[in-house]
Amino acid sequence: MAKKQVTVPDIGGAEAEVIELLVAVGDEVAVDQGLIVLESDKASMEIPSTAAGVVVELMVSEGEQLAEGAPVVTLEVDGEEAEETASERETASGESEESADAAGESGAPAEPDAGTEAPAAETTAAGSGSGGESVTPVPVPDIGTEDPVELIEVCVRVGDEVSEGDSLVVLESDKASMEVPAPFAGEVRSIKVAEGDSVRAGDELLELAVAGDAAAGSTGAGSTTAGSTAAGSTAAPANEAAQAEVPAAAPSPREPRAAETAPAPDADSKSGVYAGPAVRKLAREFGIPLAEVQGSGPRGRLLKEDLHQFVQRRMEQGGKTTGAAAIPAIPEVDFAAFGKVEVTERSKLDKLTASNMQRSWLNVPHVTQYDDADITELETFRASLRAEAEQRGVKLTPMPFILKACAVALRDNPKFRSSLADGGESLVYKHYTHIGMAVDTPAGLLVPVIRDVDKKTIWELAEEVLAVAAKARDRKLMPGDMQGGCFTVSSLGNIGGRGFTPIVNAPEVGILGVSRAEIRPVWEGEEFVARKLLPLSLSYDHRVINGGDGGRFLTRLVALLGDIRQLVM
Repeated sequence: MAKKQVTVPDIGGAEAEVIELLVAVGDEVAVDQGLIVLESDKASMEIPSTAAGVVVELMVSEGEQLAEGAPVVTLEVDGEEAEETASERETASGESEESADAAGESGAPAEPDAGTEAPAAETTAAGSGSGGESVTPVPVPDIGTEDPVELIEVCVRVGDEVSEGDSLVVLESDKASMEVPAPFAGEVRSIKVAEGDSVRAGDELLELAVAGDAAAGSTGAGSTTAGSTAAGSTAAPANEAAQAEVPAAAPSPREPRAAETAPAPDADSKSGVYAGPAVRKLAREFGIPLAEVQGSGPRGRLLKEDLHQFVQRRMEQGGKTTGAAAIPAIPEVDFAAFGKVEVTERSKLDKLTASNMQRSWLNVPHVTQYDDADITELETFRASLRAEAEQRGVKLTPMPFILKACAVALRDNPKFRSSLADGGESLVYKHYTHIGMAVDTPAGLLVPVIRDVDKKTIWELAEEVLAVAAKARDRKLMPGDMQGGCFTVSSLGNIGGRGFTPIVNAPEVGILGVSRAEIRPVWEGEEFVARKLLPLSLSYDHRVINGGDGGRFLTRLVALLGDIRQLVM
């Protein structure tokens, strides 16, 4: 028998909240069986087991925030997986023994493998002697993305003594802020970065020096950080006895750093407000004076949640946020006074959807245009493909045709694929056609994005539509599955009624609402003819799209759905 730890896989870089535990200690799980459910700002997802076995330790709890690599459970596994684990241990043990034998025969430390990086080798040599010193570079760890992120704070100075886990720098992307901790204790010898720099995973941040026996003890940790396992495995046996006899020294007291006693403002801030770019952008959108907001993050850093709470308090107080009267709050009502009631907690995803919709409605000047598409011929053509669809094992709904028609209309009206930038000073035109498709799920409304719609056939779209809808309902979507859209389609299908006003999914500038098709009489010059009409509602951001743009887009879309032969032109 062997033990194996299951960790959080790549979830798109941001942290997510544990909203449900699907297993308990003692449960037997299979490969790909769900262990926990995570929920981020964008998606709800199950974390599957990577091995079959029995749960011997549950390492998370509901409400906890997890990132990529965080441990979830420990499994007791057997069979092939246990054999593989044992084999790996034997291999590692054999390598250590061979290194030790080689050192004993030669009377000198064994040479590291050829693949060992130079920094780790130097670290081992420097820290091997009593009173020696090890200087080890500390790189940016895996941050869940290959894109550069901004370094918004350096938490230490040259000469500072840090303990393992102390914050060294703070990084911030568009999605999250994260602190990089010290992988081991030591003294800061040099700092290689500055506030405002853009860094990637693997870039060197600073150098830590560890003296004496502590240097030898930290070599294993340092070698992992530096990328050399051979040096760490060579040094470890030589220091085990010393580490067992000598207790770890308590960290020496030191004067608190300025960063620990007072908020550190951004490099480009003149107001002394400590907030990252994403928070400042949100504050501009809401018109919130940052100087009036109390930060709840580390060292008083402002978080997005602080802005949300600030706006909520001002609205409840009937105060002012931008010099104009705030929206009056709806008074609370004791509904239990009128009869029996039941109160249920809304899910995080449900509340986030409501917040996003309110933000879009308040910030985007909406205009909605309506029209009916005659899909009589389209439905006849779709019915003729029923036999082929059965052979392919695909259900051919109207949605693939609607997506394909939208792709052509977006190509012919490129402003609908744009987004505002630079505070409204610029327009970003996207040379791709990724379309979001709203899906109603038990967890709430989700909008997975279907990429390159213009390059896919109707059959390919039919398969993908069903796949992403099922993925959304099963809570299998990752954050990346719902990013990058330039237009959205929200179809209410058979429950849609005659029409509705969809809310633009900012920063997109347009969204198409599709309602229930029905047979209605249409005058054709001499008589009324029964035709199947599909009600369409096109909402758009009037800052970017004017009435003429909207009319041309909707007219083109109606023509495409009325004569699907135009889809190939």
